[in-house]
Amino acid sequence: MKIAIIIVRVLLGAMYLFASISYFAKYMPEQPQMSADQTTFMAGVTASVYLMPLIKVTELVAGVLLLIGRTAPLAAIIIFPITLNIFFYHAFLGPKELPMVVIMLIFNLFLFYAYRQKYLPIVSK
Repeated sequence: MKIAIIIVRVLLGAMYLFASISYFAKYMPEQPQMSADQTTFMAGVTASVYLMPLIKVTELVAGVLLLIGRTAPLAAIIIFPITLNIFFYHAFLGPKELPMVVIMLIFNLFLFYAYRQKYLPIVSK
């Protein structure tokens, strides 16, 4: 179980680290044409100038925290809302990448299960 936790933690951290660095370094190719629903959604996200950089900085910080390992329970909590939002976006608007996003969600839920003892003081009286 310990080796599985390390593998999942490193893979999830690397995914988020790669996604955030590629956003800031702009070395990924442009995305293909979006559907009308995707264009409407992205117009709202890009209209608020701060939102995408904030999300990508959060992904960068959580990715580094996951790779460090000592702070992985905190990183799993920080990154979960972003993972859930990515999942819902792809479930409703862009199902082409849904299998990879489902894997990310499963990895995050697995880390929640693995670190459940760390979260008990949060929910106990």
